[in-house]
Amino acid sequence: MHQERALPELLGLLDIEPAPGREDGDHFLGRPPQEQSSPVYGGLLAAQALAAAGRTVSGELPVHSVHCSFLRPGLPTAPFDYRAERVKDSASFATRRVHAAQRGREVFALTASFHRPEPGLGHQDPMPPVPDPEGLPTYEERLTKAFGEVVAPLGKPYETRFVGPLSFDAEKDPALLSSRTQVWVRIKGEVPAEATTGRERLLHACLLVYLCDVTMLETVLVRHGVSWFHASGRSLDYTVWIHHPFRADDWLLCAHETPVASGGRGLVLGRVFTRDGVLVATLAQEGLLRVSGDHGGVG
Repeated sequence: MHQERALPELLGLLDIEPAPGREDGDHFLGRPPQEQSSPVYGGLLAAQALAAAGRTVSGELPVHSVHCSFLRPGLPTAPFDYRAERVKDSASFATRRVHAAQRGREVFALTASFHRPEPGLGHQDPMPPVPDPEGLPTYEERLTKAFGEVVAPLGKPYETRFVGPLSFDAEKDPALLSSRTQVWVRIKGEVPAEATTGRERLLHACLLVYLCDVTMLETVLVRHGVSWFHASGRSLDYTVWIHHPFRADDWLLCAHETPVASGGRGLVLGRVFTRDGVLVATLAQEGLLRVSGDHGGVG
């Protein structure tokens, strides 16, 4: 996909429509991406499902937690049917479950909670000291250096700038093994303003859910010195807690760590900070990681 079309295409995918013939307002259709990669990127399913949940909730109640279960691979050959279940509505909270089906089979499930902000206690951990993103090479430049061949822009609607080693680097040099990774991420391009503040906050929450699914499992591979050439992986479950407003088209620092991997699964925890150090989200993801038989890792 050409870079100039990547962001409009993503925003179009998140602008889900009511399902034809469904008059209850709780069924929505999500288009698959134009690029025919299979399976469909899990972050897109999570973002579309959150968009469906948010369409059924007042904009005065911003989303504060999203819990995702990836049940089956999504295919790029058919639309997704998102059915929102209204679990709870009160003055302060709303809870929604969203079931995503494709060709009659459920492929994904989401539970989202929305909360009207209230006065209360407040604190946060500090942001780790890291270089500014402008002084770091792009992901494509990192790959070019690692492989000695020029890697063209990947045409994604986001950009990433890793602070430390990639899994490709750790595979070559065991001294670079680490259970922590840090990466700056942002949506590439300016996201247009929404008509209402509530809708705008929902859109940026959907974009964050989309963005943060990109880099988390990389942390497990860096810990073991295994690159994506020798491993395959996919999300099993994924949780995002949102603490403060933010913009997904501004640089955000994702600080990840992996406390454990076992049974073919790896767990990653993460914190998301704005450039000025505000902790805006906390993440958790468990993924299935399968390593080729000739590479067992060194960590």
